[in-house]
Amino acid sequence: MKKLFLLLFVAIMTTAFAQNQINIIQGNFDFLKDQTEVNVQLKFDNAVYQEKNFTEEQYLENRKADITAKKSEEVWKNWNYQWDRFKSTEFQEYFFKGVNNRAKKVFFRNNVKAKYTLIIDAKWIYAGWYGGMIGSQEGKLDADLTFVETDNPSNIVMKLQADKILGRQMNKDFSWEYGRIAATYEILGKKLGKEIKEALK
Repeated sequence: MKKLFLLLFVAIMTTAFAQNQINIIQGNFDFLKDQTEVNVQLKFDNAVYQEKNFTEEQYLENRKADITAKKSEEVWKNWNYQWDRFKSTEFQEYFFKGVNNRAKKVFFRNNVKAKYTLIIDAKWIYAGWYGGMIGSQEGKLDADLTFVETDNPSNIVMKLQADKILGRQMNKDFSWEYGRIAATYEILGKKLGKEIKEALK
């Protein structure tokens, strides 16, 4: 019986350890040694949401029904505007904030003429929840990270996977879903930046 509990504990700890980290699937960071900038592109085409793996359309339909029922149509319109804004710019800005504070020698930017482009392809997004004084649950993010040659995107130089990156209560918009998701992109950036800094010492 003791052995069974020990095996179960080890399995749980192994699973937990595998989460909230970035795993290298192919290649290494050597290609960045002589680079100063990397272009970044975020993709959401393949993303599913929440535990039930909703499409984005299903997720937004549920949020609209919930917000209009509990608050108002005006609150929903603002929420939807913010959602589009965060997807188009803010998630990326939070990623830049995280990665550029850690990577140091290589700067990640948007729409720059860099030799390499990092494509962050979101696979699963969990928005968490906010309960004020009661407590909160952070967002989580699964994503594929692929470095390609900018002028020849079919040439993949490195692939990584982000596994359930856990956001933190670290921004003024954390009480809303888009703020909690933004936090996951910032943590993703920090983790990637740390890996790059260690590799390029």
